[in-house]
Amino acid sequence: MFVRRHAADVGNLRALEDDSTEDPNRGAVIATQSVENIAGIVIPDTALVREVTEFIRDAENDLLFHHSRRVFLFGALQGRRRGLEPDLELLYVGAMFHDLGLTERYRTSDVRFEVDSANAAREFLVEHGVDKADADKVWLGIALHTTPGVPEFLEPEIALVTAGVETDVLGIGRDDLAPEALAAVTAAHPRPDFKQRILGAFNDGMKHRPQTTFGTCNADVLERFDPEFVRDNFVDTILTNTWPE
Repeated sequence: MFVRRHAADVGNLRALEDDSTEDPNRGAVIATQSVENIAGIVIPDTALVREVTEFIRDAENDLLFHHSRRVFLFGALQGRRRGLEPDLELLYVGAMFHDLGLTERYRTSDVRFEVDSANAAREFLVEHGVDKADADKVWLGIALHTTPGVPEFLEPEIALVTAGVETDVLGIGRDDLAPEALAAVTAAHPRPDFKQRILGAFNDGMKHRPQTTFGTCNADVLERFDPEFVRDNFVDTILTNTWPE
């Protein structure tokens, strides 16, 4: 287990290269630094981020892995545009875990896939020594990422997971980002045939638990793929419940 670095330091973290160079003025061998910088966003170089990346790379296919990385990058870019200063390490964890509940291993429950994703993230963080307040913040950011109109009023690490998802999946806020930034992100993490493939992934992750889509945009996905799917209706639920008038 390890202790997470202070949030103020996260944006300035750098990755050390394996090679080194000699300082011509001092004759000393010094370590050189390289930065994983995509569209001006530095990927935090911490033990936690490295382990999250490895964990999600093993758990998700290319579609979801590259989508999750784009969610982090677009979320960070939207945060910069809005003048927000998120803890990039926590934002990274939220972005990387947000769709884990769609994968075969994690989609076996009868709760919302967002909750499966959030539970897995919180468990991972607690096991890695992250304090409960930060773990709960990541949980909430993931759990709310398909609930528009709410996350934007919460802390940046919560709001910007949704902002990243909205940019990559729905195109919301896409035109607010510079074309060069969009090009850099999609060059690093391509999105071939993404629209159809992500809809298929949503369907695969929810079709066995249709009741969990009540009151969410997820019902739209099942309605698109399954002609026999009938969404629960909020008004009908009010009018037909057992309360007498």
